[in-house]
Amino acid sequence: MSDSWYDTAQICLNGHVISEFAVSQPQGNQKFCQSCGAATITECQSCRTPIRGFYHVPGVIGPFGYSVPGFCHNCGAAYPWMQARVAAAKELSDELNDLSPDEKETLKKSIDDIVRDTPSTTLAATRFKKLMAKAGKSTTESFREILVDVLSETAKKMLWPAA
Repeated sequence: MSDSWYDTAQICLNGHVISEFAVSQPQGNQKFCQSCGAATITECQSCRTPIRGFYHVPGVIGPFGYSVPGFCHNCGAAYPWMQARVAAAKELSDELNDLSPDEKETLKKSIDDIVRDTPSTTLAATRFKKLMAKAGKSTTESFREILVDVLSETAKKMLWPAA
């Protein structure tokens, strides 16, 4: 397995995958996303480490199914698409008239923990779920649209098991 290697992924700032083969198949690279028009990147904007793409293993043809990473594997910084979704969810929290100011703050803190798998994820998902019950179905659906692709697996199973 010593010849195995990660290709570099090219992803737009909104999280759309352009290519998981930016090094081995550069002909597919684009400066801008055809889905949303955002600029594309191939490296962490904090530490300049290439974004991991397809994992090449000589002699093995595996299933293709790339998952967009939320955080850099080298420095732990959130990628721009993760930052944007978390910011949008927190901004939506401020718009909820059915929640008190303290509940809005609890919701915002919970968002930080449901996008990462940490010891606090289960507690944060429980709090998030309680606040969503109070906020209503349409609000819950709005949060789902923003967060479902960036939630930690633990939170996703608790909040939206069918997602």
